[in-house]
Amino acid sequence: MPLIWLLVVGVAAGFLATRILRVDLDTPSTIALGVLGALIGGMVLRGLVMLVGMGAGFVGALLGALLLIWAWKTWAR
Repeated sequence: MPLIWLLVVGVAAGFLATRILRVDLDTPSTIALGVLGALIGGMVLRGLVMLVGMGAGFVGALLGALLLIWAWKTWAR
């Protein structure tokens, strides 16, 4: 099912990209460029999301540590 979805999204993306950039390509080339663009864009986007996720985890850990240190300094005296 993900392969079929990739093909559908790739075809739509290729069609829209050729219309936005006003490029006149035949149908197989439009489909091929759209599918390859969907593959490349999907990998890049997944990599960025993974990096942002790791960064968010670090920020969450830092905030948690700051909260615990503040609570310890406030109530442990």
